[in-house]
Amino acid sequence: MYKYLINGQKELKGEVLISGSKNAALPLLAASLLTSGKTMLRNVPELKDIKTMLEVLKFLGVKYLFEKNNLELDTTKLTTHKAPYDLVKTMRASIYVLGPLLARLGKAMVSLPGGCAIGPRPVNLHIDAMEKLGATIKIEDGFIHATTKGLKGTEITFPKISVGATANILMGAVLAKGTTVIKNAALEPEVEELINFLIKMGARIEGKNTDTLTIQGIQKLKPVQYTVIPDRIESGTYLMAGVISESPITIKNMNVDHIRSLIRILEEIGVQLEVSNNSVKIKKISNLKGVYLKTLPYPGFPTDLHPLLTPLLTKIKGISVINETIFENRFAYIPELIRMGAEIEIDDHMVIIKGGSRLNGTKVMASDLRGGAALVLAGLIAKNETIVDRIYHIDRGYENMEDKLQKLGADIKRIKSDQ
Repeated sequence: MYKYLINGQKELKGEVLISGSKNAALPLLAASLLTSGKTMLRNVPELKDIKTMLEVLKFLGVKYLFEKNNLELDTTKLTTHKAPYDLVKTMRASIYVLGPLLARLGKAMVSLPGGCAIGPRPVNLHIDAMEKLGATIKIEDGFIHATTKGLKGTEITFPKISVGATANILMGAVLAKGTTVIKNAALEPEVEELINFLIKMGARIEGKNTDTLTIQGIQKLKPVQYTVIPDRIESGTYLMAGVISESPITIKNMNVDHIRSLIRILEEIGVQLEVSNNSVKIKKISNLKGVYLKTLPYPGFPTDLHPLLTPLLTKIKGISVINETIFENRFAYIPELIRMGAEIEIDDHMVIIKGGSRLNGTKVMASDLRGGAALVLAGLIAKNETIVDRIYHIDRGYENMEDKLQKLGADIKRIKSDQ
């Protein structure tokens, strides 16, 4: 295992290029199971989660070649319908194989998934919707056992917005017989990306960029070549790195529309930005003020960016409040920031930050992906040395984080952990 050693208070400068989106690529990998042949994906980030999903696909019989962010998937022959516990337990996105396996093979056996400990993300939405499509499902010994004699179109209304369930049902419905209507569908860019990918494969889907999707099932899809969109959360992370260190860096190769909610919040705080279609440059940071914000499904402020904003708010005099409405256990990083000198309280689902604190370096521990990234940002502005342990959480979602920060001028090193 490894940890980060950070010496803070360095001014950053230069440009950072954003990698492909992890959360967009993962369902595309699963969707490749819907067809027989070779699918080519470009701009795929080389991350722990991607490699885990590839191991799941390999177990199912998929052959792949992954070089320099280009991924070739040969799904000609699937040898099993079972996704094993040892792989699925480490990553929730593994459940994405449920819909494609049911649609293509008529059966699936998928271990109940694991992932970051940021609150319950039940799979019942996936299961209930699959049953409406015509699957027979039972849960035994920690596995979802699903079979069908043929998925059939139906109307599905999600009781709450779910990116994962929307994606899974889309992948099941494209090969179902008849018409499927999904209401209260997620609007996240990663869902739009999956829709674009499926349409290129030959799927018939209407309602993109709305919360009602209509899918006309077809008998067969074709393999395609496709380029993954830039990662919006990584874009926000490095934008926050520049703002928190008061550095005039430029974030490039990004989709600005995907982080409009963060840009609005930063401008409300008082940050001056130069925004174009695919880049953001930090122009001026002065006289910042506190803010109140609420995390919401897209296009609202993303829950994944909530922890990354908090270290900045510890610098700004006055009170700031983040109302977390998505994941109830998103706050594991807060005690670590408090150990660094932040004045923060948690009141039910709200984070109350008394700004103006000066952070001091110490040893902290990442407990999840975005919380770990937040501790890295805190280390960038902390006095003296910060050690962030358990960075395997960060490796799940950030490609070469230390390399990108080093190129900007940060003093950050990956060293072996004593844990």
